[in-house]
Amino acid sequence: MTGNAMTPSGSSSRQRKVIFCDFDGTITENDNIVAIIKHFNPPGWESIVGDIVTQHKTVKQGVGELFRLLSTSHREKVIAYAISNARIRGGFTELLDYCKQHDIEFLVTSGGIDFFVYPLLAPYDIPLDHIYCNGSDFSGDRIEITWPNPCDDQCSNGCGMCKTAIIRRYPAEQYERILIGDSVTDFAGAKLVDLVFSRSHLTEKCKELGLPYKEYKTFHDVLTVLIERDQGEDANL
Repeated sequence: MTGNAMTPSGSSSRQRKVIFCDFDGTITENDNIVAIIKHFNPPGWESIVGDIVTQHKTVKQGVGELFRLLSTSHREKVIAYAISNARIRGGFTELLDYCKQHDIEFLVTSGGIDFFVYPLLAPYDIPLDHIYCNGSDFSGDRIEITWPNPCDDQCSNGCGMCKTAIIRRYPAEQYERILIGDSVTDFAGAKLVDLVFSRSHLTEKCKELGLPYKEYKTFHDVLTVLIERDQGEDANL
């Protein structure tokens, strides 16, 4: 595991830890939205994905456009493919167990969609009010994405599911805030937290902005760092 050495700013052994964990490409090994769209291959999807990654379109705009390319007549096929294609990243169960044992609040903050996020997380006993994601509407001719977690008055990024709004509910004075992610939906949140675990596009953004980070391949890597830091805090008491 590589990355910049870091000492989280403002952290304290008395602060409760809270983890904000992305879903697509983080909890899962692949990006489920891209995988779904790529599999059904509607015309024009490549340019939309490119515009999201390069931030020429907001996540809300781009994801909404992607799913409007799909007919609701394919509902069951879309849902079945999304669930069967996803693979959970190694070490996820162990990380959740550690969080429960050490009173670390674990939130799933996902730009993913409810029809695959909830079924895939169901075996892991995460409270529903700790899972934030986008919704879906199959009532029309085309799949529409709904946005139950919009930006607050401090964000104008068109996030769809606004991760920074969730992060701000946990004040830095009271919590050590930890983000685990991989891509464009995690860029803004990475600027707010004390500790970033990154891979893929998020690592490049951390380098670009000079943010401290640790790279991970599996959640075992994340867990190793958390244990080392907790042991260090205990030694300093």
